[in-house]
Amino acid sequence: MNTSRDFAYMEMAYGLAEKARGRTSPNPLVGAVLVRNGAVIGHGFHEEPGKPHAEILALSMAGRLAKGATLYLTLEPCVHWGRTPPCVDTVLAAGLKRVVISAVDPNPLVHTKGVRRLEEAGLAVSIGLLAERNAELNEAYAKYIARKVPFVTLKAALTLDGKIACRTGDSRWISSAGTRDYVHLLRGEQDALMIGVNTLIADDPRLTVRHVNWGAKKIVRIVLDSRLRFPLTSRILSTFEHGRIVVFAGREAPAEKARALEARGAEVVFPAGGDEAWTMEGLCAELGRRETAALLVEGGSRLFTAFVESGLADKAVLSYAPRLVGGEGAPGFVGGEGVDKVGRALTLKRVRSFSVEDDIILEGYF
Repeated sequence: MNTSRDFAYMEMAYGLAEKARGRTSPNPLVGAVLVRNGAVIGHGFHEEPGKPHAEILALSMAGRLAKGATLYLTLEPCVHWGRTPPCVDTVLAAGLKRVVISAVDPNPLVHTKGVRRLEEAGLAVSIGLLAERNAELNEAYAKYIARKVPFVTLKAALTLDGKIACRTGDSRWISSAGTRDYVHLLRGEQDALMIGVNTLIADDPRLTVRHVNWGAKKIVRIVLDSRLRFPLTSRILSTFEHGRIVVFAGREAPAEKARALEARGAEVVFPAGGDEAWTMEGLCAELGRRETAALLVEGGSRLFTAFVESGLADKAVLSYAPRLVGGEGAPGFVGGEGVDKVGRALTLKRVRSFSVEDDIILEGYF
């Protein structure tokens, strides 16, 4: 049975895991705390791929003191070779008395195998403490490792009447400066940002991560552009120090334009096989192949609608500003044919909201 101290130490482990948010992909976020006789003797978190895992850092810090201690771990130890050796062997060699694990790893290579190894060695193992924390913390990892496609978050700034732009296409700025700063914080947690070519032409964005918390964070910028209308004067083409640019083009896009974009440093990707255009499913599969676990979509209504209608969107982050723009021609967040009855509307789940300056940020899951 878990005690109040177990909860406290596991909360500490999750606090450590949070420190690496946005830096471990496609690996999970993991934290570890090692306790002996009521004192913390070791702690650690997985910082980035290729670096030691959380439990290894905690055990290294404790050294010989680890014998007879209790390890608090947010995710079960791995049992396979990847960029680092199997962690379960080091855990078993430490002479621990007890291991408290928050969640099992969804990776088929690991799933319950780490727990089983510990139990077979005679350790007292507790599982499930604060597992709901892990489900949220590693939501992108869980989807990617199970389905090899990214966890997709749709981000949009809306007016109170649900518009993402005026009828002229102007959208600067719907949200407050504070909300825009929050968006850059959110961007830093992702592997890639995506827009459509219409947004590129209308807004000429740089799609960089500009937040003090992220420093020189690099992120892949993705532009969907079937006909390669990508202007060669776009500001994004001068920002390669902030990350790669990948353009998904249609089969009939002009070859000379593709060469021109590639000469400036962008990568142009065409559909596989004989397909003329990218499907949403094919697009996500290709991103998964590129180890993109977390994707933030900042496009316009057509792109948002395509993700929603295809069932590939996982989460929405919507900022509502106290503005009204009106106009039948002003685009909303989601277009398409729409439902014929309110009872058939798509409803976001697990919704939470908070305020930033005068804006209201609403987050929910599809």
